[in-house]
Amino acid sequence: MLSRKAYRRRGPDYRGGEQVSFNDIKEVFGLNHIRLGSWVEAEEKHKAANLIFDAFADLAFMLKLPPNAMGLRQSLNLAFGTGGQMGVQAHYMPAHRELALAKNAGAGALAHEFWHAFDHYIAPKAYRVRTAGIAFASSCWLADVEPINHPLNQRLACVFQTCLLSADGQDSHDFVTRAVALDKQYQRYYFAKPTELMARAFEACIESHPEVDNPYLVDETLNSDLANIGGYPDLVHREQIFQQLLNYFEPLGEALARQ
Repeated sequence: MLSRKAYRRRGPDYRGGEQVSFNDIKEVFGLNHIRLGSWVEAEEKHKAANLIFDAFADLAFMLKLPPNAMGLRQSLNLAFGTGGQMGVQAHYMPAHRELALAKNAGAGALAHEFWHAFDHYIAPKAYRVRTAGIAFASSCWLADVEPINHPLNQRLACVFQTCLLSADGQDSHDFVTRAVALDKQYQRYYFAKPTELMARAFEACIESHPEVDNPYLVDETLNSDLANIGGYPDLVHREQIFQQLLNYFEPLGEALARQ
């Protein structure tokens, strides 16, 4: 069964109450391919299709993007109920450019994993990546990889700077300092990775949006064990980050709409 939290959504009605299919998701949001697990029953498939459709539509609405931009120029693949990892709600596999949602526990993780997909997709378009490995834009920014000169790329850099640096740009933001402390506490390098810092910041901004509440898209950045120990940006910082996200995504959406 899908999480009951997924049904307490508040936001625009994109479907008019109609049942959608995974093919509708692929077409409307410009995805490349969708894989469904062989153990996904018909009722689960119908419920999941509506939930995932609304989640992608909410993201597009909040970021002011055309819906078909969510597929990252038809490079993003989606898996539901297949290839899951034990105890993991969702994950992004860069080698396959696939965002995978667990059948029984995927609720609340889509925004986090979508950022990973976007971070991966945009890296070679924003930075002069010279390695043969997999690159993420947030890691390129932190490593001072040479940026590709473009106004949108400069706006993307402002997103990273606002999220990860102090107001004067001379030190790490307290959000980063808290993540470093968490890594020391748990004795592993995870929370302070730039990719994870940005994914948590992105989902926190999405959950704090005043017009939309979608627990299938994102959940527990405001009230959870990790939130209570400082694993997410505070409310003031979220507003600052989200403004920079809009400064980036809104003109990107306008440019895409003209194409």
